[in-house]
Amino acid sequence: MSTGTTSTSTESTRDVSAAGTGAPAAPGGLRQGLRQRHMRLIALGGVIGAGLFVGSGVVIRATGPAAVLSFLAAGVLTVLIMRMLAEMTVARPALGSFYAHVRETLGLRAGFTVGWLYWYFFVIVVAVEAVAGGRIVQLWLPGAPLWAVSLVLMGLLTATNMVSARSYGEFEYWFSSVKILAIVVFLFLGALYVLGLWPGAPGGLGTLTAHGGFAPAGAGAVLAGVVPCVGFFTGAEIVTIAAAESAEPERAVAEAIRSIVLRVVAFYVLSVFLVVAVVPWTSKAVEVSPYAAVLDRLAVPAAGTVMNALVLIAVLSCLNSTLYTSSRMLFALTRNGDAPRGFAKVSRSGVPRRALLAGTSAGYLSVIAAWISPDVVFSFLINSYGAVALFVYLAIAVAQVRMRRKLERTEPDRLTLRMWLFPWLSRLTIALMAVVIGAMAFLPDSRAQFWLSLLTVAVVLAGYELRRRKGRAAG
Repeated sequence: MSTGTTSTSTESTRDVSAAGTGAPAAPGGLRQGLRQRHMRLIALGGVIGAGLFVGSGVVIRATGPAAVLSFLAAGVLTVLIMRMLAEMTVARPALGSFYAHVRETLGLRAGFTVGWLYWYFFVIVVAVEAVAGGRIVQLWLPGAPLWAVSLVLMGLLTATNMVSARSYGEFEYWFSSVKILAIVVFLFLGALYVLGLWPGAPGGLGTLTAHGGFAPAGAGAVLAGVVPCVGFFTGAEIVTIAAAESAEPERAVAEAIRSIVLRVVAFYVLSVFLVVAVVPWTSKAVEVSPYAAVLDRLAVPAAGTVMNALVLIAVLSCLNSTLYTSSRMLFALTRNGDAPRGFAKVSRSGVPRRALLAGTSAGYLSVIAAWISPDVVFSFLINSYGAVALFVYLAIAVAQVRMRRKLERTEPDRLTLRMWLFPWLSRLTIALMAVVIGAMAFLPDSRAQFWLSLLTVAVVLAGYELRRRKGRAAG
């Protein structure tokens, strides 16, 4: 596999085949079909998923009102990682974003590993979101088989992604718009209740300490809560991958990263704060659906139906993005010979359809596993990707330190967007990320995910060795 030959031939062929589609060419034959409004909403909506609407309830039940601190700590860590990634992306725009950056700074093995780990992570997320969406649809169609509904949802969004990057962007634009509007309305209604301006509302923050105190489970539970909270923020980096198909990638990434603080504080920290301020954290309803519990407390008509609809939209949005992201990462891997060159083929509209179908097919198999063997095979898949995104984030942080040193020596003018307080804050971020990953090995709820994720890393590393030996034999 000659990297130079593969890249050159593929790029020239795809540029010809994509001609006449109306969108400017991007690296490798992709099309710059994503507009600034798409990028803005992809960035804003990227972190609003089912984890916020449903998963946050699990953290609240385990931590109490102090779950707000868990979300705040995880949010700060995510903001730091994204700032580091933004510095590299703006300085060195590249197909595959952090995959290319890690490959350049930490070596071929690290790049291969990060790229495939990220692809695997999102392929499993495809199945998880499809199953979650299927369960919600079953609430309205109880007679429909879960596996069939899940496959239909995957098929619909696969078809959307097969059309063009702009088609993905349009769907994500509207999905994200609905999610953001829902959060804004929720924040407004919750604030009225806390301020005593809602009909029948007592007002005040007494609920925060009325049931065992602000941190009834102690500081350890707050720290333990950071681990799943970091996972809820995964997806913030998607905008850097989509930048390759944006007309103004540097501007799009810079604007998106600058807005991440607002997203973290408003969408997660403030909304979770309002949940625990309105509804006692001991309520069983909080664990099931925290936002529906708040709407019920406010006596909003059909609160459960409204929240189910919002969660379904969040799930479809995540499914849409995961299909897009997994295909682009696999496509990027082909550029350096890290994936079979057959996945580099691009349609006339600039979509790497083979790469997209590869991720979709793996998702189909995972959904079938969820139907045939939910407690063994599907459970194994879920646990085997639990810490993978955290490994990728750690690699991004280490790569930023290496690249920053290099750019300061060779191309200081490229550093138009910089990591704050370098190098100390970068080093602190790496240390904190390592602590979060290390904590997974000792916490009972995450121990299985940690060790099975390490097994996933070992399998990917073995794949690299096979690729390397095959390359030597071919040479």
